Amino acid sequence: PVLPAGTARLSHSDPRGWDGHTGEEEEEEEEVEEEGWHQLYPSHIPTSPLQKALLAAGSAVMALYDPYRHVLGETTGCLALPNLRDKMKHHPEGYRILQERPCIRLSTLDMSRLRGLPDGSLGREYVRFLEDNKVSPDTRMPPKFVDDEELAYVIQRYREVHDLMHTLLGMPTNMLGEVVVKWFEAVQTGLPMCVLGAAFGPVRLSARKLQVLATELVPWAIRSGLNASCVLNVYYEQRWEQPVESLREEIGIFPPPAVRV
Repeated sequence: PVLPAGTARLSHSDPRGWDGHTGEEEEEEEEVEEEGWHQLYPSHIPTSPLQKALLAAGSAVMALYDPYRHVLGETTGCLALPNLRDKMKHHPEGYRILQERPCIRLSTLDMSRLRGLPDGSLGREYVRFLEDNKVSPDTRMPPKFVDDEELAYVIQRYREVHDLMHTLLGMPTNMLGEVVVKWFEAVQTGLPMCVLGAAFGPVRLSARKLQVLATELVPWAIRSGLNASCVLNVYYEQRWEQPVESLREEIGIFPPPAVRV
């Protein structure tokens, strides 16, 4: 389909795949297959059920110190990921995302155009979020341990839209903001990584922030997560010009509480 000018979509001339790897890694994939492994995508590391269990256990322990570890989401999302994939398949926009597999990376974003969009638009506020918090979409690690190529894209897409969730929810990248986003994502996705982050992330917060979290932010995040349609069914790359408030209303996210985060 013909997309609007400036749409963040991978071009056919771009050597990167949806997982961000170049064609040079195809040689590595062939070498792995020659050794008896079955690699489903360039970053894939095939593992046995026992290896997955050990990875999940180790990741769960380390997640107590870092609740946002990527490996835990991959090794424990065996139920949540197919459910998210099915939600996308049964939604027109989500199905198109699965078919076209867009990527949100600096190589696919027209940053100058997004900076030039009106204040309040999704594209302008997304770039503002990236710049204010000094983060980049390229920091999202590609999946490694998901033994299904389509499900690997689903978790990759979830990771790529995480910063857009911050933008839509109006939450910064400090610990309090991350915990709020994790509560919303836990309700939305059911991924154990999100649930663990939502449950154990608050242990690092001060008593004052815990009170704000418990009385204002968590109830709002849970209500928004339950009320909102699946956030993976939005083709964000084609919504850059849409006002954030309009997109919140369309998805079903309630306006953020008027509290300092």
